[in-house]
Amino acid sequence: MNEVMIALRESEDAKMKESFGKINVEDKSIEDFLFFLESEKNSSKHTLNGYRRDMYQFLFFLQASLELKSWLEVDHRAIRGYLAKLKEQGYSKSTISRKLSSIRSFFKYYSRENDLDANPGRIIATPKMSKRLPVFFSLEEMEWILSSPDDSPLGLRDKAIMEVFYSTGIRIGELWPLNLDDIDLDGKNLRVMGKGKKEREVFLGSYAVKAVLNYIEYGRKELLKDPLEKALFLNKYGNRLSIRSIRRRVNDYIKKAALDNRVSPHNLRHTFATHLLNGGADLRAVQELLGHVNISTTQIYTHVTKDHLKKIYKNFHPRA
Repeated sequence: MNEVMIALRESEDAKMKESFGKINVEDKSIEDFLFFLESEKNSSKHTLNGYRRDMYQFLFFLQASLELKSWLEVDHRAIRGYLAKLKEQGYSKSTISRKLSSIRSFFKYYSRENDLDANPGRIIATPKMSKRLPVFFSLEEMEWILSSPDDSPLGLRDKAIMEVFYSTGIRIGELWPLNLDDIDLDGKNLRVMGKGKKEREVFLGSYAVKAVLNYIEYGRKELLKDPLEKALFLNKYGNRLSIRSIRRRVNDYIKKAALDNRVSPHNLRHTFATHLLNGGADLRAVQELLGHVNISTTQIYTHVTKDHLKKIYKNFHPRA
């Protein structure tokens, strides 16, 4: 049997990282559920890893705290006890809500597969969450960030990465797997695989095209070890740059620009969307560019743009 490491992921406010220990067993019901998500729902590797962490963490709680030995023994009281434990340990409402969603999805599948009537997660109320507006950078701040990398091969690579983030608004999970043949510099576009394994085309601005060209010509050639390597962004060993390394490098440049070090590459995506809407872009168009399935996901940026317009009004209207 495989050993499954149960690691608690940091809460969204990054206040807490804690290990729950190890379970020296692979639970068949959880693995069957993950296979269902992958084969039937086309869930991404990132999504599957999230469900795996959430469900094995819940399983550990059931075994260690309640001594339950079967999923059939789980009722709404067990789930409430688990959520209370998470709250006690300092998890944010959004993290608890996500873990509850994982449990609900699992029991929806488990109940159907085992001809059960009840889904114990269905009657648990989702924690009420306060709306958090996305953090984004001003045009001046983006200039500081994008001008930070030097002209070394790694600096050219980092500049290209951040220009692509800002130019396209893609997620870090969409940038990481990019290969050379995914980018069309002549057509100024990029082919990415989004959530749910849905492919979409995004567009590169002239600055991003120039940065990527410089990296390919003067940076990637220096980093390349294997002529057959297809990855666009390489590490110093000539291999594909990892998601962790991308996040660390971008965060380093944000810190170097003396900005809030709590932000991440995803804030470049927020900045992309906000700057488009502030410039007059249509919300539906921004939705397509971001790869959002529902327009409601994109609408959070309208709150940001309204604040921006209100600030302009107060600053420039003579009687404001």
